Amino acid sequence: MSLLQALGKAMRIPELRRKLLFTVLLLLAFRLLATISVPNINHAALSALMNSNSLLGLLSLFSGNGGGSFTIVGLGLNPYINAVIIMQLMTVVSVRLKELSKEGELGRKRITRYTRWLTVPLAALQAYGYMALFTNPQATTAGPILNNPTATQTVSDIIILTAGTVIAMWLGELITEYGVGNGVSLIIFTGIVGRALPSIIGYGQTGGGNAVRLVVMALIALIATAGIIEVQQAQRNVPMQSAQRVINPRTGMASMGGRRNFLPLRVNTAGVIPIIFGISIMSFPLIFANLFGSAGGAIGSAATWVRTYWTPNGGTLLIDILYNAIYFVLIFGFTYFYTAVVFDPNDVADNLKKSSTFIPGIRPGRQTAEYLGRVMGRITMAGALFLAVVTVILPLLTSFLTGVSTTQFLLGGTAILIVVGVALDTMKQIETQLLMRQYKGFIR
Repeated sequence: MSLLQALGKAMRIPELRRKLLFTVLLLLAFRLLATISVPNINHAALSALMNSNSLLGLLSLFSGNGGGSFTIVGLGLNPYINAVIIMQLMTVVSVRLKELSKEGELGRKRITRYTRWLTVPLAALQAYGYMALFTNPQATTAGPILNNPTATQTVSDIIILTAGTVIAMWLGELITEYGVGNGVSLIIFTGIVGRALPSIIGYGQTGGGNAVRLVVMALIALIATAGIIEVQQAQRNVPMQSAQRVINPRTGMASMGGRRNFLPLRVNTAGVIPIIFGISIMSFPLIFANLFGSAGGAIGSAATWVRTYWTPNGGTLLIDILYNAIYFVLIFGFTYFYTAVVFDPNDVADNLKKSSTFIPGIRPGRQTAEYLGRVMGRITMAGALFLAVVTVILPLLTSFLTGVSTTQFLLGGTAILIVVGVALDTMKQIETQLLMRQYKGFIR
């Protein structure tokens, strides 16, 4: 079923039509907020800063900002994502939170409430870091982005940016609960798509009109998109057999039968979440450097160094290798971490045992959990390597082949992976909703 066919069928079902329209309206509301700029911004200086630091540019891309503006939702959902990371790490460390996560819907709601509370101070801290960066006259060659703001203006801007993050978080949760798809991913999706055309035009200008470079870039993008679709849909089907009690209607005697099925294990169970987590972690040094940018002595010098060199194209080969190596390891590690969060072999083995289902040749219980853990570990290795290569290696390879600097390569492997991944996940959710409402979907 193609995307247009699925959307056409969904629009003919009243409930799905309402969900789709609700989702579109909230995304349009976010895009409208992303056009309202923070007052007194020097747009030329801001554009120069975003173009000189690819990490800031990537954060701006996810928050829906243009290259020469800083809107009231300029922080985007980065503080919220950081809060989610912290809460998930605390769930592993804290026994109380781990027990709370197993209490079903009530526990999930309480953890979500804690995440919201944590988002507010993180957003205020990041907003203060941006304000410290924007008032630094040495941040760009075009001068300060905010020229000598008063204390009242600084506090009001911090409140505005924090409120923008809270509104973006609220819109994302509304989409997830009442719309179609994951709200946070869809908001990031709209930010990337909104910058697609200007980025492509910028690539053409950077290439100096060289048709060969543009053709090479187009081919790389097509190959990367095809590979991403293939890996996102790839899965390992683990065979299963369910015990079934069958009663003979003639004799009334019961006998044990069974039916065969399979357990699908996705190669990339974590989706695009590890990349979003990795970007958030990589932005931490830059945020703290902005906080202490005006300090003197060694702290101020370290902050200036981080702001200048903490980027994939830091200026020296050693810094470039270190940055990309850390980014590679983070994405690789977060893939395993998030896969372990969403897929627990022990819980799956217990559920299979309770439903009288077993894997042929594997005893139910502990051996089933160990087997599923080994299988998931092997296929997650392939998924983690794929995510890290697309996110880290692909932009460097494209930059080498086309001559486009990585500081300008905002529509790179990360953006393509997120756009394709979110589109596929949303498409699957729409198809699932259609199958739930059409009996023919179960008969075929």
